[in-house]
Amino acid sequence: MSRQNCKTGKIDCVVCLMIDQNGIQLKNIYYMLSYAYQVLRQSNYQEMQTEEFDHIHDLFAAILGKGVAQQLKQGLYREYISKSASLTAMRGKLNLTETMQNFMQHRQVLSCEYDELSENNQLNQIVKTAMLFLVKQKTVQKKQKAILKKELLFFDHIDEMKPTIIDWERLYFRRNNQNYRMLMNLSHLILAGLLFTTEQGEIKLASFLDEQRMSRLYEKFILGYYQCHHTELKASAEQIMWDLEDGRVDFLPVMQTDITLRYKEKVLIIDAKYYKDVMQTRFETKKIRSEHLYQIFAYVKNLDRKQTGNVGGMLLYAQTEEIIQPEEHFSIGGNPIWVRTLNLNLPFYKISEQLERIVKEFFELY
Repeated sequence: MSRQNCKTGKIDCVVCLMIDQNGIQLKNIYYMLSYAYQVLRQSNYQEMQTEEFDHIHDLFAAILGKGVAQQLKQGLYREYISKSASLTAMRGKLNLTETMQNFMQHRQVLSCEYDELSENNQLNQIVKTAMLFLVKQKTVQKKQKAILKKELLFFDHIDEMKPTIIDWERLYFRRNNQNYRMLMNLSHLILAGLLFTTEQGEIKLASFLDEQRMSRLYEKFILGYYQCHHTELKASAEQIMWDLEDGRVDFLPVMQTDITLRYKEKVLIIDAKYYKDVMQTRFETKKIRSEHLYQIFAYVKNLDRKQTGNVGGMLLYAQTEEIIQPEEHFSIGGNPIWVRTLNLNLPFYKISEQLERIVKEFFELY
């Protein structure tokens, strides 16, 4: 999608700028989401692969609409909410102080505190807030808005939330609300990425496609792809222990991999990197970012404690429009290290071919 085709009509639309800068076809955002959040690969989402979307808002509206429709069929999640009320009959715990005040005012009611099973809980409030946000966007097609508005009728008794007060890190899931994981992840992308921000009293709109959130989606997409198509590789995001001979590990940073692939005795650690500028410039010369190379090298050497050479590392950058794109292979201390780019501005089967080539070459899966 080019900026000229964006239906916002703005030449410098922030969403389009980020897509252009990192070269991602909008449809591929859907594929990335479908692998990052496996529920989108269910049959009721499959028809979206043939739909055309002109804007990221429209894509999100379509996904959220289908997700909410599926949840409505199963029933909205309910949880116990604490309430206080003056009642004619005892319910829950008696608030003695307020009850005595009622009697002194000649009101023959009991002040009670009780729990009530309710759909008006935080998870449903977040979903409603995301739906209302998208309904207000000019870039969402009328068809998608109509679906969301119809579904919002079932949320009439549910409160809306301010996006800025949602504590995303403290959301919790139980066995009876696991289906809300995808809805919460999607709502987070919508409300935290397309978040209203206040600057000098003005309300401005930030882009979903900022580096931080795209970086996280990029990592989850690659991990999800290998988990889906290569179960033999036991793909996971692992923590690597420091190979310490002495000293306390408490003060050392956690080594958390983005993607670790294991097949027989070989291991490949992939560090997924999403940056507007892949290379760093030093003295007018393009170089691989030193901190990234140090990081992947530390992962590899600490995992390969016996120095077998069977552990390899890869920096996998999302390809940008920079003239120089890294495509390198080194052997450092007996371990193979690759630096590669993944072109996301291609039909998805071409992206798949790039990911397949990585595992075929390293694990010799021919």
